[in-house]
Formats: sequence, structure tokens, C-alpha cells
Amino acid sequence: MALFRITWISSCLLLCGCANLLPRGDIEKPSGFDSFDAAAQAFDAVVPYRTTVEQLSALGLDLQASPNVTLIQYPQSTGRLAPDRGVPFEAIDPGIRDCIVARLACQAYEFHLGRERSRREGGFLSDFLNFRRTTHVTGWRFEGLLAVRDGGVLFRSHGGERRTDRTDRQVNPLGPLQGAGDAIGRLLMP
Repeated sequence: MALFRITWISSCLLLCGCANLLPRGDIEKPSGFDSFDAAAQAFDAVVPYRTTVEQLSALGLDLQASPNVTLIQYPQSTGRLAPDRGVPFEAIDPGIRDCIVARLACQAYEFHLGRERSRREGGFLSDFLNFRRTTHVTGWRFEGLLAVRDGGVLFRSHGGERRTDRTDRQVNPLGPLQGAGDAIGRLLMP
């Protein structure tokens, strides 16, 4: 009986302290940039009406070869470039105006760059049995927008999160049975 008790207590202590057994992951949107600031510097080097598509490639912003670049279709690009219809056309940035007037000859590109790391924290048993899950997420996220016509940039804009640092917590008082109520509800209510 004493051997069983020692084995049981040792197993519980081992499992409770094994944070290395918790899941962790990375979300990376590959690019030539390893930080928000590096991507922002490249975008800041783009000068509307001067920078060409070839020069974009030299800055690491290749419209054809870079991953995570979205070509925005014409109808959506006008809404993305000038979303507020209450602003008079003359008050809009000249690059956006020229792009809207050019219609299909102007193309808008959206860059989605970043890197996030998530790591579960806390005790193994409470996480494994779904009683309490804590995930710490760190990284950065960059969003950039370019409007291009006839091989030249008309407009550029960027934003995002220079530094992401958040903690997601989920508490389930019923642990592994928590999802059972939702499943039963879906069965009873068509």
C-alpha cells in the first residue's frame, strides 16, 4: 500500500510540473523582414510617383514573388483605398485619386507579414483535462498597402502591431465535460 501511495504521489508531482508537455506553436508569415521596424523601413523607402515596381523588388517588396501578398480586385480596391464616401474627391490623397480614375489600370496590393509565437503556461493536468488553459502569445504583425499603375507606385500606407504580447485564458469548471453541454444542446435543438 505504501509503494502504491509513493508511486501515485510521484506521478502526480511529475505530471503537474511538466510544463514542457504543454503544446506550443509558431505562426510565421514568411518575408524578408525579421521585425515590424524592418518592414516599416522598407515601406517608408517607397516614394509615390517615383518608386518603380523593379525598385520594390530591391526593397524586398516583390509584388509577384513575395509570399503573403494579396492582389485586391478593382471593386474592392476603391473601397479599401477611399472607404469614406463623405470625403470630397478633391480632399483624397492624389495617388488614391489617380488610382480610382485609372480603374482597372491601377492595382492594389496588400502585404500581410508577421511572426507570432504561442506557448501554453500553467500546470499540465489542469491543461490536459481542460480545466484551465493559459496561452501566452508574443510577436509582431505588419499590414501594408500599395497602389500601382503602369509600373509605378501611386500610393503607399502601412500599419499593424509593432509588438504583440497577450495572454489568453480559458477556464472550464467542468473540465473535460465542458463541451458535452454544447454537444447535447445541438442534438436537442435542431
